[in-house]
Amino acid sequence: MAKHFDIKTVWKEGMVFENHMRNHVVLSDALPELGQDSAPGPKELVLSGLASCTGMDVVSLLRKMRVDFTGLEIRIETQLTEEHPKVFDEINMKYIVSGKDLDKAKVEKAITLSYDKYCGVSAMLKKNGPITYSIEYVG
Repeated sequence: MAKHFDIKTVWKEGMVFENHMRNHVVLSDALPELGQDSAPGPKELVLSGLASCTGMDVVSLLRKMRVDFTGLEIRIETQLTEEHPKVFDEINMKYIVSGKDLDKAKVEKAITLSYDKYCGVSAMLKKNGPITYSIEYVG
């Protein structure tokens, strides 16, 4: 059976919204001019979802591959197009993987599998524009 999502978003004040998902509440707000910058904006939350989605894939795959890693950080850089609707142009992701004597082939395989097969958020965003990635090893 397909996964069902039930999200409720409620306007609070100014440009602040409460996004209710299961038993969680995530606030969103706009930058000054429109909002007070009291919470991440919707587009930042989309990028956070991308990082979390691929991160969960990579951690799960590295554990299955028995890669002894101690940390994973994902940094994303992008900018918006000039025309409305303003969307991300190219999304650049950097995976920073920490650990001693990492099996780089397995790390690269895990990231590639996430990118090519498992991460639904990247699959959706790739339809709009390119996503590139690089890997940095620490330790």
